[in-house]
Amino acid sequence: MSHQLETIIGYKFKNPELLEIALTHTSYANESRTPVKHNERLEFLGDSVLGMLVAEYLYRNFPNRPEGELTRMRADMVCETTLAGAANRIGLGNHLLLGHGEEQGGGRSRDSILADAMESVIAACFLDGGLDAALQVVRTFILVEVPVTKLHNADYKT
Repeated sequence: MSHQLETIIGYKFKNPELLEIALTHTSYANESRTPVKHNERLEFLGDSVLGMLVAEYLYRNFPNRPEGELTRMRADMVCETTLAGAANRIGLGNHLLLGHGEEQGGGRSRDSILADAMESVIAACFLDGGLDAALQVVRTFILVEVPVTKLHNADYKT
């Protein structure tokens, strides 16, 4: 199933284990009889990689916007809703490994799980192929919806 996701995101992993970890939710790892790595550490890294790539994009493409406005724009682009939307567009929920309880509770369509998995996939691409690989995914699935006029986050520190 991960080969199908590679086709969708347009990136072929040299180390497919990274993608498998990115798709493994903690609930699956906790229910496994053998030790299984899950995506929380990748999510941590992906959050920073995504934030930096989006910040650079905004800095370069909106030279006349003040810092506070750029911060709000970035917050909108890396928020749970935006990431879950990107994850839904690529059908990421269909590829997740979830524990039984999370599966029964609708985890495949839960925004928080999808957003975390999207960050994890970005981190996996970064670790496997460097910044260019992560940027390819971010450009294709995150930077397509730049909030130029309607910003959701009124608090610029959000």
